Amino acid sequence: MQLVSYIISHTQLPETSVKNTVELLHEACTIPFISRYRKERTGNLDEVQIGDIVKYKEQFETLEKRKITILKALEDQDVLSAELRQKIQATQDITTLEDIYLPYKKSRKTKAETARKNGLEPLAKIIMSQNASDIESIAHKYIKGDISSAEDALEGARHIISEWINERTDVRNNIRQQLERFAMISTKVVKSKKDDEAAQKFRDYFEWEESLSRIPSHRLLAILRAEKEGFIKAKISIDDEKPLFKIEDRIIKSRNACASQIQLAIQDAYKRLLFPSLSNEALQNAKEKADASAITVFAKNLKQLLLGSPLGEKRVLAIDPGFRTGCKIVCLDAQGNLKHNETIYPHPPKSDAIGAMKKISSLAEAYQIEAIAIGNGTASRETEALIRKVHFKNDIQVFVVSEAGASIYSASKIAREEFPNYDVTVRGSVSIGRRLQDPLAELVKIDAKSIGVGQYQHDVDQTKLQSELDTVVESCVNAVGVNINTASTSLLSYVSGIGPKLAENIVNYRTEHGVFKSRKAIKKVPRLGDKAFEQGAAFLRIKESKNPLDDSAVHPESYTIVEKMAKDLGKPISDLIGNSSVLQKLNLSDYCSDSVGLPTLQDIIKELEKPGLDIREQAKVFTFNQNIKSITDLQEGQLLPGIVNNITNFGAFVDVGIKESGLIHVSNLSDSFVSDVNAHVSLHQQVIVKVLEVDVPRKRIQLKLHK
Repeated sequence: MQLVSYIISHTQLPETSVKNTVELLHEACTIPFISRYRKERTGNLDEVQIGDIVKYKEQFETLEKRKITILKALEDQDVLSAELRQKIQATQDITTLEDIYLPYKKSRKTKAETARKNGLEPLAKIIMSQNASDIESIAHKYIKGDISSAEDALEGARHIISEWINERTDVRNNIRQQLERFAMISTKVVKSKKDDEAAQKFRDYFEWEESLSRIPSHRLLAILRAEKEGFIKAKISIDDEKPLFKIEDRIIKSRNACASQIQLAIQDAYKRLLFPSLSNEALQNAKEKADASAITVFAKNLKQLLLGSPLGEKRVLAIDPGFRTGCKIVCLDAQGNLKHNETIYPHPPKSDAIGAMKKISSLAEAYQIEAIAIGNGTASRETEALIRKVHFKNDIQVFVVSEAGASIYSASKIAREEFPNYDVTVRGSVSIGRRLQDPLAELVKIDAKSIGVGQYQHDVDQTKLQSELDTVVESCVNAVGVNINTASTSLLSYVSGIGPKLAENIVNYRTEHGVFKSRKAIKKVPRLGDKAFEQGAAFLRIKESKNPLDDSAVHPESYTIVEKMAKDLGKPISDLIGNSSVLQKLNLSDYCSDSVGLPTLQDIIKELEKPGLDIREQAKVFTFNQNIKSITDLQEGQLLPGIVNNITNFGAFVDVGIKESGLIHVSNLSDSFVSDVNAHVSLHQQVIVKVLEVDVPRKRIQLKLHK
């Protein structure tokens, strides 16, 4: 099967779109570039559809690579017939391919292999022919060497028959179907671990049973983690009678002594070979589905987090709150550069609240602060209350900012390179302030798994997770666009076609030669060739360039089109920018060509109308209920303001201003059935919730979405 046909069979996308997209991928084009600037060639496919093409392209290539390995192994064994070759080459999925290869796998010493060495294969063939009536007399003829009785001979023959049954694709597929439909997963607590404090979070699964096909992803991952940590034992089971009956029905065709030997071999094959292998496979398939679901949840959360509301280029005073160690303060200019840092001690044990308030007031005036960012960790609420008592000369907005991952950043190589002369506490405070200014630019510096918006992210396939998260980050960075003259190496590395090495070269060139004055100047960066420029230039913005298009998403390859539009309208390009009434006078069909169609032209007009428009919403001030300081302050029936800080398949977690987040279970998000949590709430959304239940010992809070 050819690549394009394989992708179409899985995606149902048009052949031309798939063929052209595959060609673009082979030309080393990125998903953001293809979806944005090659719409005519792809038939207007979006990033998700192109991502699916990439996924199935990789799947096909993995399958073909495995076929080559298997064919070579069979050639080396001198067992590759023309029919077997054709069968392997026609296979379209990896499971079937491995089933075909199974009889030829060189495995460790098996019972069947031992029986063959004892010369019992002819006896196994006689039994399988089902013609002999006195099989025990025939078995006596095979008594020699290690075979001391007819029963030994028959047992060895049954081991060979068991292996044959195990290798039958039809038998394996039938048991797979039974497992898919009827398999149950059950758990039992390990008695010696039952009272462990760490085991209590898995208490729900000390004795549990559920259909494997219907178990939610988060529950399966929780069970597997509990088993991995040694607190429970999990097992897969089905009613064995049905699959055994079906195997017997397929294989046993007589009622003589051979039939009873085959029946024993079937039971042995099922218990010793088929069920252990295929139940593990079923569990692995369920785990893969659970992984995919958890990765999708994480990817959605990460996208919402990265596209969180930026405050923009404002001067910020950022505070990393603390009690004993004090509150670390930094003052940042509008570009996020560190201007000042020090520590105040407003809380116990020093309790110098008055001195702290004076210091904050004087710093706000000295550095013309426009906003204050407070980390949401220890002492956050107390610090926020203190700040709200300060009388500032100017109107200063106060924001509480998530600290998740700030400690990871502050100890990272990136942070050490940015601030070699400052300790981790200062770096952490800077990160908090910059997150308010531009969440995307700051969060790309942190390993996404450490940002705290996932669901069992450390239990899923790490390669698949990393690939998906990289795709999300790349998509977000390119959707927003990057100011090449202020962006960090981390941010630039996610720009289409750039990558870590070129990002480093860009920053080094900028440091040595000053800011880039035009997009053309980007080509002067060492090792940044035509291909990288083609892929990345439109996502890199130049503020205050002579050519206003350099600060837009219009690709440099389309500049001539805009120049022609301006000429036809008798106006300079600058007069087209933001001038919707003038742009509407254009007849776009006049600018169509073999390579440029209406989709690209419509994108150009949209961009000219609102050049460089940030797709993100503006940051909004939010205040928690000031009377709620800890979980013990909560009461059933209370209505509280909160911020959604994590989304899972089973509901959304909400920060109500205390250490513990509350859960809005999926059943409490709406009065009607909820199939997708993201359809009802989004990450960082400001909501009102109703307290349903408070379990202080287990530190669990049940909430209902009020509005």
